Amino acid sequence: MSTGVLIVDDSHFMRNLLGQILQQDYHIVGEAENGAKAVKMYKEHDPDVVMMDIVMPKANGIKATAAIKKIDPDAKVIMCTSVGQREKMKLAVKAGADGYVTKPFEEESVRKALTDVVESEPSAV
Repeated sequence: MSTGVLIVDDSHFMRNLLGQILQQDYHIVGEAENGAKAVKMYKEHDPDVVMMDIVMPKANGIKATAAIKKIDPDAKVIMCTSVGQREKMKLAVKAGADGYVTKPFEEESVRKALTDVVESEPSAV
């Protein structure tokens, strides 16, 4: 069974780019353009991993991550941040982010972040 990923970014271009990088090895369960929709879609699709932009309208990635972690403390969230957003990244970690990648995306770093987060899941015995 392939890993389900929810892609969240207010930029259609960035959602499309992440989708192209991930579609070969992962199942894209949906896309959201803001944090509020991300939380709603998380409840509907129960993805294995969420790729979450930090800066978005209608609930930024930090608020959305906190809301998702409240629903599911075991949720896996990887923050997508622009270079130079260190303070926001600290807040994202506090909200429960499990990893991060920086924009502009490099395919290798996106894949590594996903692999690291997916493989860190406790294995069911």
